[in-house]
Amino acid sequence: MRYRKVLHYDAFSSKPNKGNPAGVVLSADDLDEESMQFIAQSVGFNETVFVLRSEKADVKLRYFTPGHEINLCGHATIAAMYCLKTLGVLHADLNEIEIETNVGVLPIFFETRSGELFITMKQDQPQFTGFQGSVSKLAESIGITEEEIDATMPILYGSTGTWTLLLPIKNVHSFSKMKPNNSMFPDILTQNSKASIHPFSLETVNEHAFMHARHFSSPYSGTIEDAITGTASGVMGAYYLTYLNQDISEVNFLVEQGQEVGREGSVWVTVNRDKTNMDVYVSGTGVYVREFEVSYALAEENV
Repeated sequence: MRYRKVLHYDAFSSKPNKGNPAGVVLSADDLDEESMQFIAQSVGFNETVFVLRSEKADVKLRYFTPGHEINLCGHATIAAMYCLKTLGVLHADLNEIEIETNVGVLPIFFETRSGELFITMKQDQPQFTGFQGSVSKLAESIGITEEEIDATMPILYGSTGTWTLLLPIKNVHSFSKMKPNNSMFPDILTQNSKASIHPFSLETVNEHAFMHARHFSSPYSGTIEDAITGTASGVMGAYYLTYLNQDISEVNFLVEQGQEVGREGSVWVTVNRDKTNMDVYVSGTGVYVREFEVSYALAEENV
């Protein structure tokens, strides 16, 4: 067996053990895909990100849940960038880089806000697909009634790199009642059986926030809930401009998440659109928590 150092960072919060945890594995070019998956499973966080060399950008990132690889992850990107910047791997005066991901090359921006390092990542072009399943079963799968769903807004699959089902909820107090039965999701999400479910509301806990949300994982990912989500927050911004307010071309707001699981954090969402494109950005800070080791074996060592 071999051992690999994993750095635990929390994204979208400046307080350790708040926000969303991510494992960060540096200099991961020697790891094959099977080893990355094994390490991610051993770490057990919703996502572990592996930092590699890139011929197309400044760095390459690969993201793994305990169950499988995903194309893009907002909070793990924030964690990795916060790690590289604060450790000095990226030069202190460097304010913009590009990262290579499975959805393409994306820009990353660094800035200081009120003395804290903030990272802004651009996401993939938004995509939406209508939900054609049972709304009553959908409500049942997360432990609420159908009446708690806001029928004035559409239920849609959305993606800015990773697919999730956007589920509008009338009142913020419904979120504390939610108890996901993730095993039910694939039979309900028949159009996209590996999608997660992302209930959200325009009613919030904190007056400075514009949206409140929770995020329930696909059962294939090996986890139950993401505390704070970057890509799902970004797609909510695109959803707002596309379906809730078509009279404006730009939106900038704060998403709150994590209160129900004791890991509250926040994501800044900015979306700009013109006649043909929509540019989606999410911003947040991070914090170092700890370092630990996990064991793994290279694929050829298992033969």
